[in-house]
Amino acid sequence: MFVKDQMTVNPVSVTSTTTIADAAELMKKHRFRRLPVVDIGKLVGIVTDRDLRKASPSTATTLSVHELDYLLSKALIKDIMTKKVLSISSDATIEEAALLMYNNRIGGVPVVDKNQDVVGIITETDIFKCLVDIMGLPSGTTRVTIRVPDKAGVITEISGIYAELGINITSMASYTLPDGSGEEVIRGDVKDVEELTKRIEAKGYKVVHVAQIG
Repeated sequence: MFVKDQMTVNPVSVTSTTTIADAAELMKKHRFRRLPVVDIGKLVGIVTDRDLRKASPSTATTLSVHELDYLLSKALIKDIMTKKVLSISSDATIEEAALLMYNNRIGGVPVVDKNQDVVGIITETDIFKCLVDIMGLPSGTTRVTIRVPDKAGVITEISGIYAELGINITSMASYTLPDGSGEEVIRGDVKDVEELTKRIEAKGYKVVHVAQIG
């Protein structure tokens, strides 16, 4: 799954000469938390709702409402935007986008093509949707968590049990626990949980949790 398949195409953006007041109105209208700053198709920065809050006068100011409106109508995005902005290629994987956002503690990044033209934006909401889809949650399958040792052939053996019972696996994820052992979280259309559990544990694995999700 790639960024270009999940991003918002042709995102709402501002230019470096857009006023802070106009950018704030755009964010409010569309319920955005960030806007790419684009000049002649090229990404030059990003502005967030936090930037706008910082730029707004303190509530303790002695200025009148009209004076405040005047100041905001003159202040430009280029004065408050982040210029060293992170971006990601439209050909990058969803995992790369998620890792970039996680490592930098940001909620979204502009997406650029090979010419560095802005073609989209991908946010944490898009990543969450991918996770939901990848894990097969909307299908309402049975989630089985299995404790397994760190050895080769585990996935092959367990998936073989599912195949013997005619269970279609919709998703599978592996996790390593602090003690070095692992967990396989498998979702599938399980009709007989008791029989599946019996066969898995007969192979020396431990079923630690079963739940219907979705």
